[in-house]
Amino acid sequence: MLGRRDSTTASISGANNNIPPPTSNLTKLISLFKAQGLSTKEMVALSGGHTIGKARCVSFRAHIYNDTNIDTKYATSLRSKCPSTTGSGDSNLSPLDYITPTVFDKNYYCNLKSKSGLLHSDQELFNGGSTDSQVNKYASNQNTFFSDFAAAMVKMGSIKPLTGSSGEIRKNCRKPN
Repeated sequence: MLGRRDSTTASISGANNNIPPPTSNLTKLISLFKAQGLSTKEMVALSGGHTIGKARCVSFRAHIYNDTNIDTKYATSLRSKCPSTTGSGDSNLSPLDYITPTVFDKNYYCNLKSKSGLLHSDQELFNGGSTDSQVNKYASNQNTFFSDFAAAMVKMGSIKPLTGSSGEIRKNCRKPN
């Protein structure tokens, strides 16, 4: 079989300590990506993967009710799907990119420029900080985003790969063989 070797077990503490939560600020995001050997530029490029996919209400509730760096109309539209009460609608889904939720493109970055990032951590990439210029670049040049994303994905795929008899190449990526 061909493919990347995966662990046969999962680590909730590993995930909680190494994957940025949706509440992360820019400093935390940069730090967590740097700990994996990834640059700030690579972090912003990889975050563009959020141009496809969805997030659960529990992941963005605080952002749409408490943050000020979100477009008011956008926040209001999300509140109908995500009630303010914890436990109510926690699993309701919203697209990470509301413009083109099933297309891999630059619109994730365009959303950030209009203060329409679904997750707090996404909007942190365009919030008056050091990554604003890169968001602007990707929002205006999709080919640059595609090129930088591809390079960062290749680099990320090389982080601590399992080799030899460690782990397994999965027949179904969702579960161990």
